[in-house]
Amino acid sequence: MKQQFKRGPAMRDVAAAAGVSAQTVSRVLSNHPHVQESTRRRVLAAVEELGYRQNNMARALVTGRSKTLGLLTLATNHYSRSSLALGVELGAREAGYTVNSVTSDLSVQALTDAVNRLVQQGVDGLVIATPLREAAAKVRELTAHIPTVTTDGPAGSGAGLVGVDQELAAVLATQHLLDLGHKTVWHVAGPADWSDAASRLESWRRTLQEAGREVPPELHGDWSPESGYRNGLILGRMPEVTAILVASDEMAFGVIRALGELGRRIPGDVSVVGIDDIDLAAYANPPLTTIRQSFEDTGRRAVLHLLAQIADPDREGCPELVAPTLVVRGSTAPPPKG
Repeated sequence: MKQQFKRGPAMRDVAAAAGVSAQTVSRVLSNHPHVQESTRRRVLAAVEELGYRQNNMARALVTGRSKTLGLLTLATNHYSRSSLALGVELGAREAGYTVNSVTSDLSVQALTDAVNRLVQQGVDGLVIATPLREAAAKVRELTAHIPTVTTDGPAGSGAGLVGVDQELAAVLATQHLLDLGHKTVWHVAGPADWSDAASRLESWRRTLQEAGREVPPELHGDWSPESGYRNGLILGRMPEVTAILVASDEMAFGVIRALGELGRRIPGDVSVVGIDDIDLAAYANPPLTTIRQSFEDTGRRAVLHLLAQIADPDREGCPELVAPTLVVRGSTAPPPKG
């Protein structure tokens, strides 16, 4: 025997219960201004009583809006990406939007395919939370006719940029170590194809040059603690190394582990500064001095900028870069005497 399924209430059922037309129900649900208040209350009461839920696809056909945002993130489990995605999700939910997410690697083809998938899903706008370098021009071409905000890139990336001032992050960290009396600062940078890593690297180098200090050769990691550990084993065997700026807290944990295994005291022999201020930074041994930047807040602000673009496509936007802050803990101190 074929099982019978009861359909959910439709708009016409709400109209019948409220004693109005389906068009009036549609106007109430879309917050149309020209509806009498008594009618609006009657329709909303019928919606509540029947448990009616508006169909997003039908609403998109009427309004031209899907109430859906697209989020493109990197295919990784790094803390920064998941925290930023949470901020986008929360910001969208508060505004009555849902989020369709796709992940990608950094190849031009993969990013192109990911953007195309989101556009074809009919999203109202895009948040691109990947470090665009080689693919930047192609992605700009694909998103030319849809509101778009990016969260990674240097200060001159354009009006659609919402993020943290990564150049200032490196300045704060490097200058803190110089102010403690260190002759120079070594740097474990992030991957060369990440825009954030490149901004921090150039800013670190420029800060040392402007202070008249020697610029050591940088080392590179992949954001993982393992890569920090490998670089820490190299730096820890160099007695002239007394201060290290590490481009992420997670890599800094690896550096600290390696230095400890080599008998280098932190901060007695070597001072270490990270970037991010993830929750674990305060519980490292010793607690990690780091640069605080809120990824979740960046995701929320990206949504606000995107919704402003959606509401007014002709609006002239401007980039928003929030200043990070230095959080001093136990992993930094003046250099050892002698």
